[in-house]
Amino acid sequence: MVDATLNEYEPDTVSPPGDTLLETIQALGMSQAELAQRTGRPRKTINEIIKAKAAITPETALQLERALRIPAGFWMSREWRYQEHLARAAERVRLSRSVDWLKKFPVKAMVQRGWILGFPDKVRQLQEVLSFFGVASPDQWEQRWQAKHMAFRKPRTHESDPGALAAWLRQGEILAAGVDCAPFARKRFKSALCSTRGLTRLPPAEFQPALQSLCAESGVAVVFVPELPKTRANGATCWLSPGKALIQLSLRYRWEDVFWFSFFHEAAHILRHGKRLVFVDSDESEGPEEDAANRFAADMLIPRESFEDFVGSGRYRTRGSVRSFAESVGVSAGIVVGRLHHEGLLEYSQLADLKRRFTWAEEE
Repeated sequence: MVDATLNEYEPDTVSPPGDTLLETIQALGMSQAELAQRTGRPRKTINEIIKAKAAITPETALQLERALRIPAGFWMSREWRYQEHLARAAERVRLSRSVDWLKKFPVKAMVQRGWILGFPDKVRQLQEVLSFFGVASPDQWEQRWQAKHMAFRKPRTHESDPGALAAWLRQGEILAAGVDCAPFARKRFKSALCSTRGLTRLPPAEFQPALQSLCAESGVAVVFVPELPKTRANGATCWLSPGKALIQLSLRYRWEDVFWFSFFHEAAHILRHGKRLVFVDSDESEGPEEDAANRFAADMLIPRESFEDFVGSGRYRTRGSVRSFAESVGVSAGIVVGRLHHEGLLEYSQLADLKRRFTWAEEE
């Protein structure tokens, strides 16, 4: 856990700029009345500034610069710091009534992943989580999450924890913001998907950057975000802007066939479904849009005719035949085995050693 309190200092009190003003004129042997005369401000205004009942305006700061030979920027900086301190103190009081909102999220896991900093102070932790989501208060988060939730396309049986899912999706948005993409081009993306099939034979350390680069060239940001507890999502798709789409993958089950099927499944949503929708996909995903995405993923990985011919030949039960077929269609043997398992043509224990189990670099 990263404890940010070691690197951050926020003073408990900040004196008003009027204190500095009073000390300055006293050191100069100048009365408030004289300062008022020199600046052309009412004596009452000078007194209210000194008593922190009135703020130093830009106009007053310039007048103090002339009268006291102290730059206007100094006075404006003092005023700004003081007003910021007051605003933060007021916000702290207001947010202290909302610390229970933190219970919605797996804060400890988010800190461990390095997504946010950890603070022993509940209000400071609340501020950190709000900053992570890019909102000013829990009320604003509720409004934005509700609006996003309305765009979700996920099965009713998808029993993910809303807070964990929201955090996982948000981390995907944050990572995607750092992916420089060309404007979305449908034909270029379809071409990239064909090239992507060859990446299935590479280890994660090699295919991840290549996959991201291929997709970014056609306007799609691909990010890899390990799942949080109770997210139960294999992948997600949304449009960050009219010209930039996001594919977010969790590597939930770690098996290569599930990972690549999830990628092409999400790619189908980009090519075939609306830009205002948010797809969160899991094992339970169902419905016309999900069925279409499943067919697309299956056929992109292994062309239907080729798979049917291979199965019809009866040669799919041997390790050597599976490897040869995988080579002929340009994918990894593990993907072929996964398809055979899914179709019920092999028991899940048969040829299972041909399927690779991925790990994230951060876990090694």
